[in-house]
Amino acid sequence: MAVASMNALGADLLAKATTAGSGRSSVTVYGRSGARLRQTLVALGAGQVMGEHKSPGDASVLCLEGRVLLRAGESQVELGPGDLVAVPPQRHDLEAREPSVLLLTVALH
Repeated sequence: MAVASMNALGADLLAKATTAGSGRSSVTVYGRSGARLRQTLVALGAGQVMGEHKSPGDASVLCLEGRVLLRAGESQVELGPGDLVAVPPQRHDLEAREPSVLLLTVALH
């Protein structure tokens, strides 16, 4: 079994995000062809937004570093380090309030 340090990888992605024109950087940490689960580590610079979209399946966001705001319809929730939320099955967006690292988990149907 291979162990990956999300802290070290997150720090590397956050450094890349702060210099990237898009203000973000990500890597799939788990997922293979035919898998029913995908986990992606995402780093966002302060103020960056993952624009409104719908998830391809059940999903959760775990904030590892920073602060983010998840908005879905009339609802919103702010996450800080260690906070986990199930992503609503409706269109949503996510905004980094400060430089942030997230673990996005999606169940693929």
